[in-house]
Amino acid sequence: MTLSKNEQARLYRYYTEPKMVTDLTRKTLALVLAGGEGSRLKDLTAWRAKPAVPIGGKYRIIDFPLSNCVNSGIRRVGVLTQYKSHSLIRHLQRAWGFMRAEIGEFVEILPAQQRTNKKEWYQGTADALFQNIDIMQRHHPEYVLVLGGDHVYTMDYSEMLLHHVQTGADFTVGAIEVSEEEARSFGVMSVDETLRITKFSEKPAKPDCIPGKPGVALASMGIYIFSKDFLYKTLIEDAVKSGSSHDFGKDIIPGNIAEARAMAFPFRNREGLPAYWRDVGTLYSYWQTNMELCSVEPELNLYNRDWPIWTYQPQYPPAKFVFDDEGRRGEAIDSLIAGGCILSGARVKRSVLFFATTVESYSLIKDSVILPKVSIGRNCRITRAIIDKGCVIEDGTVIGEDREADAKRFHVTAEGIVLVTPAMLGQNLYARLHNDYDG
Repeated sequence: MTLSKNEQARLYRYYTEPKMVTDLTRKTLALVLAGGEGSRLKDLTAWRAKPAVPIGGKYRIIDFPLSNCVNSGIRRVGVLTQYKSHSLIRHLQRAWGFMRAEIGEFVEILPAQQRTNKKEWYQGTADALFQNIDIMQRHHPEYVLVLGGDHVYTMDYSEMLLHHVQTGADFTVGAIEVSEEEARSFGVMSVDETLRITKFSEKPAKPDCIPGKPGVALASMGIYIFSKDFLYKTLIEDAVKSGSSHDFGKDIIPGNIAEARAMAFPFRNREGLPAYWRDVGTLYSYWQTNMELCSVEPELNLYNRDWPIWTYQPQYPPAKFVFDDEGRRGEAIDSLIAGGCILSGARVKRSVLFFATTVESYSLIKDSVILPKVSIGRNCRITRAIIDKGCVIEDGTVIGEDREADAKRFHVTAEGIVLVTPAMLGQNLYARLHNDYDG
């Protein structure tokens, strides 16, 4: 391998160089909606909010939008939490406490506090912002960037912000180009030749296509930029509307297209093609996203030193692979193996192993996601599975080969992905209410 002198110097530098703060990014407040229950992830969110679910061997889902903010030069961020938020808040405190509030940099936690006279929890995405409108105003932003906390992608928000300002928009919606068939599962925007939004339809049976691109529609990514005056006025008006679900996608966006200047911002890569963006809302999409990261050249490059994904780094030693006997060789192929893992005469293929996981001799792990601190015994075979944090898999266990047998003990998706949690194994680590998996 040959590296140019400039490339060698870039790789050798002492520190990361995120995008510089500009006048536009300085005037922007980012709000990350991280209160979602994530019920479609089943027992994976029994103890944690969806944005706190581990992904990619060492990260949490929320690390992606937060890293995008920092790398884009946006350093004023509020995270709105609600559902089972303890692990999320703990992670935010550990991983995102490096900002300096004295110079206007922060990641601020905004838990649901029943701040209005209705004394309610967040009733929708728009209501979540309305209940914190005084906090927003205290930061005096010119622009408010609203993000979901449960999507996996890397995006330079400053480009979307510049587009918002240059087009004189009241609000701009981040959009991803998808096929007409895929679009039926999203909120879809109809646009004119200038990308001005003319209609917004939630999960339409017949999505409108992009002008000049038959068969291709614009789906909402759940990313919005609002000019402050428009946002405050709209939130206040929506709060008193009877029958409103107080949601951006269902009420705010479609209800203001006719009168406001609404623009779409297609999310594309350097080649002008749809960029990588994944909604990990189901167990299958969660599993699939992890598997994509194991590719030889994944679309989402975790190794890009110019766009690092920040997270909390537990102090574990390097991963260890031991024994080199025939049939008892510690090895991993096309896999992500985190620190503190020990493969003791075990084989791992196309899998993601989170930190402090051990796999004993003669075991085989394939196409699986193993969360932190899992212990897998000898002579086990695990295929197309998600093993939750702290599980102890006993010697000789087979998972993912007999769907009927798996369904009696675990949760099996329609695609055949097996979810295993400590409770399903009878290993109740914490006090909890009785459920179907508790003995």
